[in-house]
Order: sequence, then C-alpha cells, then structure tokens
Amino acid sequence: MLITGQLSGVPPGRHGFHIHEHGDLRKGCTSAGAHFSLSGHNHGAPTAKERHEGDLGNIVAGPDGKVTINMTDPILIIRGPQSIIGRALVIHEKEDDLGNGRDEESLKTGNAGGRIACAIIGRTS
Repeated sequence: MLITGQLSGVPPGRHGFHIHEHGDLRKGCTSAGAHFSLSGHNHGAPTAKERHEGDLGNIVAGPDGKVTINMTDPILIIRGPQSIIGRALVIHEKEDDLGNGRDEESLKTGNAGGRIACAIIGRTS
C-alpha cells in the first residue's frame, strides 16, 4: 500500500508514525487506542518480520514544520477484518526506536511518547 501526504505545523525532528486501533477521536488522540496489531507481535520497524501491523516507523519534520510522506507498506490492506479503514493515523512527540530500546515500553510503543496529531483513515469516492 502506498501512503502519501503532506503535513505542516509539526515540531521539527523525527516522530513516530503509527496506525492505531480505533478511529475514535472523541477524547482527542488518546481515544484512538493502542497500535493496530492483530498479530500479537511486539512493536518493530516497518521492515521487521514481526511487528504491529500499524508500525510505520518515523516521519521527519523540517525546520519549517513541514513533512512529506511517501512510503510503501506491504502488509496494510483496505478490505476485510484487517482493513485500516476506520482506524486512526497518529503522529507521536518523539522518535520511534523501532522496538530496539531494550525495555518493555520499546516493545509496546517504540518509546515514541505522547500523541501530537491524529486523523481517522477514511474512504472517499
């Protein structure tokens, strides 16, 4: 699946970028739930053999706060029970350590910190 987009207003630097399990933003990004993971694997890099389905790695915001996203993910789909439609995209405050941090939180979230922006993944005609 090809994921593309442009963002602005993001603090400069590297930020964890994930699909979360719920497209529920009633309480801001916190109601989006945990990383989307049907497999039960630990957190990992987008290229890892074992990872959460929603682990997309990091995005980089320039000094002007702009981000260009252009990535391909081989396991994401838009149909069936594993579909990402209706789930949430979340940008985190810190860089994702891709599960290499040697602690429990790294294996769960990549130590990416709080959530600074989110959106529901939808479909248009």
